Amino acid sequence: MQTTAQPHASPPAGAAMGPAYLIWMGVGLFGSLALFAGLILGLRATGNLPPPAFSNSLCADEKLSFMREHPAQAPNLLVVGSSVAWRHFDGQTVADKAPGVRPLNGAFCGLRANQAVYVANWLLDRETTVEQVLMIVDPLDFAGCSTVAAAVFDRRDADAYVYGQGSAWLPYMRYFTPGSLLRNARTVKAQRAGQVEFDPLVFNRYGDGPLDTRNSRALLYGQPDALDPTCFAALDSLAQRLKREGRPLTVVATPLHPQWKAEHDGDGRLLAAFDSALRQTLDRSGAQLWNADTEYQVGETAFVDAIHLRWSAAQALSVDLAARLAPVAEVAVVQRQ
Repeated sequence: MQTTAQPHASPPAGAAMGPAYLIWMGVGLFGSLALFAGLILGLRATGNLPPPAFSNSLCADEKLSFMREHPAQAPNLLVVGSSVAWRHFDGQTVADKAPGVRPLNGAFCGLRANQAVYVANWLLDRETTVEQVLMIVDPLDFAGCSTVAAAVFDRRDADAYVYGQGSAWLPYMRYFTPGSLLRNARTVKAQRAGQVEFDPLVFNRYGDGPLDTRNSRALLYGQPDALDPTCFAALDSLAQRLKREGRPLTVVATPLHPQWKAEHDGDGRLLAAFDSALRQTLDRSGAQLWNADTEYQVGETAFVDAIHLRWSAAQALSVDLAARLAPVAEVAVVQRQ
């Protein structure tokens, strides 16, 4: 008589996970957490702990950390943009020259224009005392916007960290990237102490980032990419928002190194196109443009590289920036209308 073989019964789910397996899994998990905590605490103890990597850009993440530790005191002027806005604005000079102005430098390094607008919108939503906005730009900011995400960081996480005073430790777990953490740990202590001459992570009380050196480096920046309409559309969106809210916007095209212009824009077409596109964009909202590259006199010795001014030159420029801002009394009148 032929019989049919019976299939082997499958073991109950989880039967393979005996007590020993679960114990070793727990030991591994606990050990990993202990190593992580030890690494973070060790770096903190030596002053080498970088900020949480919200954007995975050390200078941008350090700015968020600074803002957490030094909350702005009812600012009424918000400065936005990339590194030229961060390093070319002296809040103390502006506060002295424009009585009643309380600046907050909300600029982050390495941003394209659409990313700077993303940050500006975040700060405008959080810093509700802001009455006017100053954006300092260069033509490199207005290239490649269509190729990068506007969101530099997750707003909810940044809110919790900067404004909600959430845990200082959980972001290290969420944004943990060992290679980046260790790479930044090698330099961040010296940068915070201002010992990395051309890349310091030093902030004054207003959030400005002085490049306080008498030396210069190579032009550093080469041929710029073509201007991107996506960048100007982002600027227009910010200008239109501020117009609706009755908050003046001033855009300043920063001075550029004469040698860089001669080498990379000898016929002046790029900068002429840049100026024209800025004016056409801002005309739609009535925002103010000051082209400091053509209207402000600055020599080659003022520059650290092709686009960055040393701090003494930034302080001098800030005197003229203060004069370009809307007077505090006039802003109040506009907002009441």
